[in-house]
Amino acid sequence: MSRIGRKTINIPVGVDVSLADDNTITVKGAKETLTRKLHHDMKIDIEGAQIHVSRPSDDKLHRSLHGLTRTLIANMIEGVTNGYSKSLEIQGVGYKVVKEGNKIVLTIGYSHPVVFEEIPGITLEVPNANTIVVKGPDKQMVGQFAAEIRDKKPPEPYHGKGIRYVGEYVRHKEGKAGKGSKK
Repeated sequence: MSRIGRKTINIPVGVDVSLADDNTITVKGAKETLTRKLHHDMKIDIEGAQIHVSRPSDDKLHRSLHGLTRTLIANMIEGVTNGYSKSLEIQGVGYKVVKEGNKIVLTIGYSHPVVFEEIPGITLEVPNANTIVVKGPDKQMVGQFAAEIRDKKPPEPYHGKGIRYVGEYVRHKEGKAGKGSKK
């Protein structure tokens, strides 16, 4: 039995969870609403303020979907109550970010500025000139949007310049060996 899949999910006060016949689950919070269609074989039972996920058999597919389904539902509930956020930092001489309305403009060493616009469900914050905070209720969307921003200028290993997650370790390389030691 899946250790994660057999755990019950507690529904906090102020969150409404509904399940349709085709395993489409809708989670409504105070500000946000998330909907997701889950695999049709998984059995989802809502009993009072708890959700139980069970699988019909011990097939390999059902075993792999058991914990996944439970985690997806738990992430939806967490997203509508607290939300998710990813922080990125920009390092490099002259590299900066500016927020203009619902867009952020990145100056990261290219001949042109790189512009990212907020999409529905994602908000962008710029607390200072070198930090970007991506926030939203959907964990997958927040991670994907942060990865797309980071992909514009990933950190390079020689000087460490680029966009990285806060707390990300970038391994530095030494560079050319034997500089100035010709025979």
